[in-house]
Amino acid sequence: MIRSRQLSWLIAALAAALLAGLAAGIVVREAATQRFAAQALADARLRQALLGNEVARFRLLPLALADDSDLVALVSGRPGARKVMNAKLERLSSALGSPIIYVVRADGLTLAASNWHDPRSFLGKYYGFRPYFQAAARRGAGEQFALGTVSRRPGLFFARRAFGNSVVVMKMEFGSLEAQWRAARGITFVTDRDGVILVTSRPGWRYAATRAMTPQQARSAREMIGVGGFGAAPFTRLGGPRIAIAGERGDYLLVTSAPDASGWRVNLALPLRGSVDAAERTAQVVAALTMLALFASAAFLAERGRRRREHTAQLAAAVAERTADLRREIEDRTAAEDHAAQLREGLRQANRLATLGQVTASVAHETAQPVAAIRNYAATSRQLLDMGAQDMVRDNLFAIDRLAERIGTVTAELRGFARKGSRAGGPVPLAEVVEGACLLLKERLSRVAFTRPPVPADLMVLGGHVRLEQVLVNLLQNALEALEGQQDARIDLSVEADPQSVTIAVQDNGPGVSPEVADRLFTPFATSRPSGLGLGLVISKDIVEDFGGTLRLVPSDRGAQFVVVLRRAS
Repeated sequence: MIRSRQLSWLIAALAAALLAGLAAGIVVREAATQRFAAQALADARLRQALLGNEVARFRLLPLALADDSDLVALVSGRPGARKVMNAKLERLSSALGSPIIYVVRADGLTLAASNWHDPRSFLGKYYGFRPYFQAAARRGAGEQFALGTVSRRPGLFFARRAFGNSVVVMKMEFGSLEAQWRAARGITFVTDRDGVILVTSRPGWRYAATRAMTPQQARSAREMIGVGGFGAAPFTRLGGPRIAIAGERGDYLLVTSAPDASGWRVNLALPLRGSVDAAERTAQVVAALTMLALFASAAFLAERGRRRREHTAQLAAAVAERTADLRREIEDRTAAEDHAAQLREGLRQANRLATLGQVTASVAHETAQPVAAIRNYAATSRQLLDMGAQDMVRDNLFAIDRLAERIGTVTAELRGFARKGSRAGGPVPLAEVVEGACLLLKERLSRVAFTRPPVPADLMVLGGHVRLEQVLVNLLQNALEALEGQQDARIDLSVEADPQSVTIAVQDNGPGVSPEVADRLFTPFATSRPSGLGLGLVISKDIVEDFGGTLRLVPSDRGAQFVVVLRRAS
């Protein structure tokens, strides 16, 4: 009788523990999956933003070359223009990391190319059949992801209609970006409008179709990309965001970002076994052990009753201690997972800042300083975290947020500037412009003798805050680069005002500007530095002139002196 009762209690306890473990696992898995999916989606959106930045900086160069004087000379048939243009395209290709940049005549024949010296040069080749060329000829701009007709390597082609109905073409390859994705956690891949994988951290997945297409859609997509066929989807959907990958142990969680203007989506697949599965197993074990402990307590109390109160109390204490140990174990695991999440977030932050700091044809000229400031704040924050200075870290993060907002504003301003918009501007406190520029270059300015006068808070000029700050940052940056390696490096910033105008001067004691460079200093791509693109002063001069002012290089006994004259706001 007693053994039968004990067996009944044991069966009931095991059944209850099993049900409790299953129920707890379902609840915890659902919650953990949602949290994990939210983190993965945020990571996917970040990677899409980085991809968008890479594409944007390549998209700008054909626009910058559209009215280039050397291109005009080439299309017009001037003697020697082809040689000059070939050399320029070769330099730009090397500086920007593009495998090929070329200029195509209106009839589709290539006039100049960055690979002019290569046996497989594009010179004299006909590209009128390419969709990106036809789109640029009709609408002014065209883009196409395709295999190169010569290299047979995939890439994104950007085309822009230029002088004389010629077309400037630039190719972007994604090898570097794919390598970064391979080094990061998970599997990252980009799909187009038809669901075809174009860019991926797994090369074997390229040109696989992730969803069914009609024969007409498949044929059109193959012809556009230039491949003979598409592979099968490299994964199987299990319902919801869960997928199974052939040859991989455990399920993966797949998240997809919203499509960009070209219909591209960034997809990120992360293994569930490292986070969600562990949380589910922990919850199941805890729930089952807790239920078993409760049944053991109940059975013990039923068998012994009042006669063994002391023993029952000891058992209850043991159960409570065991439960507390399990709770501490859960808390330790939770803390470890939170710490790991913080480390992953820190790595993503570092990767994001590093990629945003890459040099671009024009945008990087205006955003490199905020990105450098963000890097310094991030590095300082890591040290402050180790010191436990949470308030100072919060201040740094707030400063990073303001600088990131400034980058977005600068990018929007540059796009408006590229379209030659209006000269609209309003009264701007000059003190804030000077303070903002010095903040961006604070670290580098501290390495030289730098002087600037106090600017009255009520001194107002006509212009835009961000665009004027761009001009001042550019002039200070040029002065700093000219003084590199000089022992007595010095920069003086001065401000003088009269009733109608305000004059700002930036003077350095560097080697100055040679007469040969000074004559063409404010023309595109004119620079005395091997690593410079020659766009900064051109952009700065146009910004100042948009607000009715002037920017010029004035003769100086020492170094170089740039003077900006702005209209004073009444």
